Amino acid sequence: MEASEAVEPAEGLAGLAGLAGLARLLDRRGAVVLSGAGLSTESGIPDYRGATGRRRSGTPMTYQEFTGGEAARRRYWARSHTGWPAFARARPNAGHQAVERLRRSGHVAAVITQNVDGLHHAAGTREAVELHGGLDRVVCLDCRRTSSRAELDRRLDELNRGFRRPAAELRPDGDALLAPEQVAGFRVAPCADCGGVLKPDVVFFGENVPAARVEQCYDLVDAARSLVVLGSSLTVLSGLRFVRRAARARLPVAIVNQGSTRGDDLAVLRLDLALGPAMTETARLLGAA
Repeated sequence: MEASEAVEPAEGLAGLAGLAGLARLLDRRGAVVLSGAGLSTESGIPDYRGATGRRRSGTPMTYQEFTGGEAARRRYWARSHTGWPAFARARPNAGHQAVERLRRSGHVAAVITQNVDGLHHAAGTREAVELHGGLDRVVCLDCRRTSSRAELDRRLDELNRGFRRPAAELRPDGDALLAPEQVAGFRVAPCADCGGVLKPDVVFFGENVPAARVEQCYDLVDAARSLVVLGSSLTVLSGLRFVRRAARARLPVAIVNQGSTRGDDLAVLRLDLALGPAMTETARLLGAA
């Protein structure tokens, strides 16, 4: 099938029957996968909007707020420290594992993920491009030294011996909501090298994805034979731009996501299915064991 040919749309197809079209598309090989938060929900990490498309409660920290004052950083790190153990325990689910099998079989050439959970890497897809960075790392905004989140977690425990991590519901960014009195007095760790401000090595709202990383992703899309979106509503431009680029190049775009997306009108194939079962079945159809 040539890039300009359409794949039969899957709107209205029940169950997993519509995955035959996705398997045909992937059977051309050379696909790029663009994954979003919906791929990780089966690992216990909530997504941002769910099937309704409405953003979940809680306002995310912006880059400007984080860098603008110590109080904001205290609030961020207290919440993040609370949520980190549950986030760190998350493991790749059947969807991540199926993507890795499809990569090993050659059906998928590259993976770009909007997620910061590191689960593609944990599933074996070590070359997955983390568009928005990873929560398993922290970076000093002054000397730019990068260190592990596990190291910072130990330091925060030492600095906050009286702080008890309360039971709290994990949020999509790996933190948890805390009351002001639970945040008061929390001590933030400075950079161990220069004493500067530590920030998770992720792209905050209001912060730009590094230009070199965006260009790397554009190059992957330009070299692809198709683009497959998994678990992303494509609400923010950082992911939607790759779908638009593929469509302009007349590359077929497939979207598997529970709920509508901003890229639906650009897709030749649209499936509203749970990602774990859907991608496991797709891998089976293609013999990617």
